[in-house]
Amino acid sequence: MNTPYLKRETKRKLKAFQEYKLSNFAASASIVLAILFGFAGYDLFEQTVSVPFLVVAGIYFVFGLHQLLVSLKIRSDVLKDNEIRASTRIFGFSLIVALLAGNILITIAALDMLKKEKSIEYTLSIYMALTNFCVILISALNLFKPYVADLFLLGMGILFAISLLHIVALVVIGLFVKKGEVPSKLLPLAYLLLLTSVTGNLFSLLLGLTLLHKIRHGNKEVLVTWVDIVRRLFRNAMATLGLLFITVLLSLSICSYFTFEYSLAIENNYSTLLLSPSLEYPFGTDDFGRCVFSRIVFGGRISLLVGILTTLIPVIIGGLLGTVSGFYGKYIDNFIMRALDILYAVPGMLLAIAIVAAFGANTTNLIIALSIGYIPTYARTMRATVMSVSNFEFIEAARACGAKDHAIIFKHIIPNSLAPIIVKATLTIGIAVISTSSLSYLGLGVEPHIPEWGNILKIGSAYLESKSYLAVYPGIAIILMVLSFNFFGDGLRDALDPKLK
Repeated sequence: MNTPYLKRETKRKLKAFQEYKLSNFAASASIVLAILFGFAGYDLFEQTVSVPFLVVAGIYFVFGLHQLLVSLKIRSDVLKDNEIRASTRIFGFSLIVALLAGNILITIAALDMLKKEKSIEYTLSIYMALTNFCVILISALNLFKPYVADLFLLGMGILFAISLLHIVALVVIGLFVKKGEVPSKLLPLAYLLLLTSVTGNLFSLLLGLTLLHKIRHGNKEVLVTWVDIVRRLFRNAMATLGLLFITVLLSLSICSYFTFEYSLAIENNYSTLLLSPSLEYPFGTDDFGRCVFSRIVFGGRISLLVGILTTLIPVIIGGLLGTVSGFYGKYIDNFIMRALDILYAVPGMLLAIAIVAAFGANTTNLIIALSIGYIPTYARTMRATVMSVSNFEFIEAARACGAKDHAIIFKHIIPNSLAPIIVKATLTIGIAVISTSSLSYLGLGVEPHIPEWGNILKIGSAYLESKSYLAVYPGIAIILMVLSFNFFGDGLRDALDPKLK
């Protein structure tokens, strides 16, 4: 037997086990993070060492090595027995401790490894519980500040209660959901999970809807094909991590109304100018004494809001124009598309700058300016899809039955043309976030006094040599959000592609 064949066979066996892929990724990422924390713990300019950063680096490195050894054990089991032994899965209990150090990746790999037969409900419950834990962990850092928000204790109490419910749901689903069969007695749990999704926990929303639909439809997944789409989406580790970051940021943006003090992000405090990172101010303070950590948290709310709205508006307007153009064709198509070609000829960023410069720099004008530039792109995408769908037999059957145009458009055409638009929208949000930050950096976006990542980055760029972290942290936040939407968009595209089922 030749070596290339053995390599392909080994790769095929290992690829069949999600536990091995997650374990390898968690180990590699933890070691890389340990190295980054180690570098962050040494100040090159002041020649000083930060002990907390080095301690965190050491903890991550130890957990990374532990996870790497578990990966090797999984590999050995798969190649010998074509399955993961129960003795190997037990190591997952020791790795769950990584959650206390904030190592979410190893915790995900550990919980995934504990259960042999995993349903999509179990996977969703893992990410649901971890999202709430991340929000609690980030919010708890406010305890080191001089004062906290008036509703801090109430907010944290609610978060802890929700977290307890999510842990109970994780255990219950692990015990009672077998082979995708959801017992009807979990109906109250489904409603409770839907209720907790008001905190912005998308995994709680997806899990609650999945349980509810399966119970109501007698576990017949043919009636809820989106469950299969979610299952295929979660096979992509990078797409799942992207969705996890987006969900944590969304949930934190909502919960920060209760757990973060807004005055720390906007009011000047000249007694705390340019302080270095500490437990009290995790990302330091800027040249006005404002907490950079709080500003980044509140800035995430602005970035998400602007990114989503500047995508939603052109999706609706461009989608409707593209639908009408593609469905009716001829003169209507020619008129709409030529008008959009004129708009498309102007670069989107230049158009946004012109609109903001003419009407003033504020959040509303920024959203309108960015939205207008995206309309032609969505109209073209929708038009192409509608022209293809219009030739299908079920559309001809609807016409033969006497259905009117508006009924055909809204009941048949649009529902069957949304997949490309949804995928494009997830990718556009990342571009919108970059555009928002870029315009704010130039002073043409969100008002300067409002905490927004571009504004924060602009202030930090003046201290790159002495206080580089003031620009590094908002820059990392922008990078992570854009990457998260890109990874999620790529994964969603693959999940919606029928050729990849």
